[in-house]
Amino acid sequence: MKKITLTLISMLMIIVLAGCSLEPPGWAKPDGAGSKGQKKIGLSISTLNNPFFVSLKDGVVAEAQKQGIQVIVVDAQNDSAKQTNDVDDLLQQGVDALLINPADSAAISTAVQSANSVGIPVITLDRSADKGEVAALVASDNVKGGRMAAEYFVEQLGEGAKVIELEGVPGASATRERGKGFHEVADEKLDVVAKQSADFDRSKGLNVMENLLQGNPDVQAVFAHNDEMALGAIEAIQSSGKDIPVIGFDGNDDAIKSIQDGKLTATVAQQPVLIGSLAVQAALDVLDGKQVEQSIPAELKLVTKENVNE
Repeated sequence: MKKITLTLISMLMIIVLAGCSLEPPGWAKPDGAGSKGQKKIGLSISTLNNPFFVSLKDGVVAEAQKQGIQVIVVDAQNDSAKQTNDVDDLLQQGVDALLINPADSAAISTAVQSANSVGIPVITLDRSADKGEVAALVASDNVKGGRMAAEYFVEQLGEGAKVIELEGVPGASATRERGKGFHEVADEKLDVVAKQSADFDRSKGLNVMENLLQGNPDVQAVFAHNDEMALGAIEAIQSSGKDIPVIGFDGNDDAIKSIQDGKLTATVAQQPVLIGSLAVQAALDVLDGKQVEQSIPAELKLVTKENVNE
């Protein structure tokens, strides 16, 4: 009888302990997370088919090497479903912290919440996550950058100038924020005759711009939410034989060279390498139990032909 009683108690204890587990089904405790060995950080990039994000990745890798941290880099290829799966894989590989550059700010929320559920801190880069707990967002002030572009057009072309806007990936926080800042000025002082998404992609920027030029032959300026679309728009404009000023956003090497060559009018230049470096530093601070700012800014600069060599 005593033996049966002890067996029943043991079985009840196992059931209670299993029921108290907070980890999601199938999740195994990471080998590296929380250990005293080399720290391991996972970096999920929206796409490495864009010079800006390549530079951002380089900034993360360089700072991690400097700090003696292992980095696992995965490329979402602008696919939100792939990015969610990538983050799950990084969690299974036992990362101590996650750095995420979301392809889509809403879609990434599930992955952020998965990391939250197992106690892995998340830092987002350049774009935010709509839901889930993010320790810090490291990014340029996209709203301010959008305003800078609109103000430059007002200064150069005067109020009422007809402008086309090439928008980024729908759902990305950078798209929303750059558009918001631009329209804070443009809706009062410019005439935005057309706007359309080109997904932050150069070839799509070219195709979209060709179509928009046909419907808006009197357009006087173009604001693109990134340099890749801006450079595509310039190709379309040159093919049409027109001379229309274009402002991009990011400050990548191709954009800077285009400004030097007298093609691209200006770019709202970010510092992607700095964003990557600051993100690694923020992750280390969080892992060390330090308080970090929820928003960590990287400075912007409007680069034109007049100051491109400064």
